[in-house]
Amino acid sequence: MSSTTATENHHAESPRPGLLQQPRAVWAVAFASVIAFMGIGLVDPILKPIGEELDATPSQVSLLFTSYMLVTGVAMLVTGAVSSRIGAKRTLLLGLGIIVVFSALAGSSDTISQIVGFRAGWGLGNALFIATALAAIVGAASGGVARAIILYEAALGIGIAVGPLVGGVLGDISWRAPFFGVATLMAVAFIFIVVMLPTAPPPEHRTSLAAPILALRHRGLLTVGITALLYNYGFFTLLAYTPFPLDMGAYPIGFIFFGWGVALAVSSVFLAPRLQRRYGTLNMMTASLALFAADLAVMALFTDQKAVLVVCVVLAGLFLGVNNTLITETVMIAAPVERSTASASYSFVRFVGGAAAPWVAGKLGEHNANLPFWVGAVCTAAAIVVLTTGRGVLAHVDDHDSEPHSVDEALAVTAGDAD
Repeated sequence: MSSTTATENHHAESPRPGLLQQPRAVWAVAFASVIAFMGIGLVDPILKPIGEELDATPSQVSLLFTSYMLVTGVAMLVTGAVSSRIGAKRTLLLGLGIIVVFSALAGSSDTISQIVGFRAGWGLGNALFIATALAAIVGAASGGVARAIILYEAALGIGIAVGPLVGGVLGDISWRAPFFGVATLMAVAFIFIVVMLPTAPPPEHRTSLAAPILALRHRGLLTVGITALLYNYGFFTLLAYTPFPLDMGAYPIGFIFFGWGVALAVSSVFLAPRLQRRYGTLNMMTASLALFAADLAVMALFTDQKAVLVVCVVLAGLFLGVNNTLITETVMIAAPVERSTASASYSFVRFVGGAAAPWVAGKLGEHNANLPFWVGAVCTAAAIVVLTTGRGVLAHVDDHDSEPHSVDEALAVTAGDAD
């Protein structure tokens, strides 16, 4: 028997590792990612209590999201440079440590401006962590890039789901409790990373501070970034503004957005891969964005009907889960640049661009309760237009398994298949 035949038989007899068959380092980073993503939805149930206790308007309270996202987006520009100099593990720990400090400070605040400022610091830690976490999971996971991204998006979904639930349960005690709760959980995640993630030497190649900006010269990556910017406007309108027209206590709001997050996680892990294989990446991204835009339009039409808002919030999780998984995978292969650089460029555009959404939605909602949802629907529809104009430069995204877009991508997929 030839060596080629023997190799083929070996691969035929060796099943590809399952999605859950991952090294413990992957699970350590995934657990920490869940806690990190909790910070996005954590404040949802306590927005109204914070506003009432600190005498703040909806637009002022929504700045908790805006400051967090703005700093996260700008900081994304330096995450690659930091990680390539001190290594992934130290970058993850630095990010977690910053989040522990600033979430505790937010819980100790006495004014809305203090909380907004400390949430900005929280955003810095979040940027250092989440940009590095995606690259770390992709690099360490078994089964290829696509499966690693599914795990990452599952962590995102679970974190976003659990965040409002924790915020609702603890917020029912005090609006300060959720902040202290996250600080405690982040400290646990810090220990997990210290113990379970091996320390690797910093990469030989150091990422330039200009690399994320220069990467946007690639039209494919820029197209995906602008698409995400526009639909993120709708995303954060849903997240930051909906608690105000719902006008419920912290506990009910927490459970409603828990349902949204569960739908997001389930669709990320189970629906997105099946729909992608059957209909194609770009087609499903377009469809999911269209459904989300329609969902926001229904919320605009029936803003005074709480039952409709609740159903639409949960349904939005299904559409966003599919889109999040597919757009994240597309980012990784949209341009011939390092994965960490692509992630930083994409995150910079979408976070900085979407940072205005919570404040604008709150301001508009103070005058017309329906208008924020209409604006969110229009922005999401505009994302479809942008994505459609870039279909030509993104046509390769459904061929990347058989013909990887870059040497780096080819090595990652080959290593996954060989494990």
